[in-house]
Amino acid sequence: MGSIVAHNSMKFVLFAAILVACAAGSLAFGPVSIPISEIVSALTSPDPNSTTHRILREFRMPRVVLAILVGAGLASSGAAYQSLFRNPLADPFVMGTASGAAFGASLVIALGFSSTAFGVLALPFGAFLGALAATGVVYAIGSFAKQSPMVNLLLAGMAVSSFLSSVVWLMLTLSREVQGTILTWLMGSFAERGWTDVAQSVPYLVVGLAILWIAARPLDALSMGEDSARGLGLPVKFATAWIVLGASLATAAAVAASGIIGFVGLIAPHVARRFVGPKHVVLLPASAIVGAILLLIADILARVSLPPHELRVGIITALLGAPFFLVILFRRVKP
Repeated sequence: MGSIVAHNSMKFVLFAAILVACAAGSLAFGPVSIPISEIVSALTSPDPNSTTHRILREFRMPRVVLAILVGAGLASSGAAYQSLFRNPLADPFVMGTASGAAFGASLVIALGFSSTAFGVLALPFGAFLGALAATGVVYAIGSFAKQSPMVNLLLAGMAVSSFLSSVVWLMLTLSREVQGTILTWLMGSFAERGWTDVAQSVPYLVVGLAILWIAARPLDALSMGEDSARGLGLPVKFATAWIVLGASLATAAAVAASGIIGFVGLIAPHVARRFVGPKHVVLLPASAIVGAILLLIADILARVSLPPHELRVGIITALLGAPFFLVILFRRVKP
């Protein structure tokens, strides 16, 4: 394991350098552009009365941190799902996990729990329960048929996602007093997010990512098939439940913090796999970094593409992800 990490150390240094550059770009770009020299000065010699310092501290820094956390959570979950279900098209969006999290969080908002003293806990917890239930339903449906498991899981995920999305829109129609809150949140964005949103998502993301990274070796075994994993002495049902729990926690925290942002969990693991290979001890952290980079770039594009308006990050990732999804699909079904 150590040799695998050492072999890819320079690639991680490259990823880290790109991540730092994207974070700096995210701090610099916005309605008010801030030169890098001013950013460095504001961070190294902070002046609480400085407008630049206030913009960075209250608006852009929490946005950058949240984009990194959400990107890492969605990408790591996507890598885990792709190996667990042996499906290159699996990700939190396609598998229905994100839609389940959206349903759970929307229900919390519609019932008014998000505005109570326990709102910081209620929103991600509702998202977690919804994500866990949706993933379980998709896996159960996809497991019924023995033939074409990849297609079955894909279709089941799309069916569950469509159903839950319809229920969310029904809640939007019936809950007019919180309609704006739910709709704005569902579109997926880091706008108007602050340190409270970071604090809300960190515990769930850290636990979820820790579970997945601890499960790196079981994921290696499960990626070869359940029979092979059993032959290696792995308790398949326990390992599967543990991995689904971690992926659902990470996805729920990401969705609760930013809303629906699709395809990050699909794209990032495929890109990371090209550089570091399939071993999950390096694939999971590499996917997390690539996912963070992808969301930082998407957030920058959302801010600069159509000034003075700001696009939703979910729109940018959908524009990037939909063609990527089709390319992978056509490669899999090509005779």
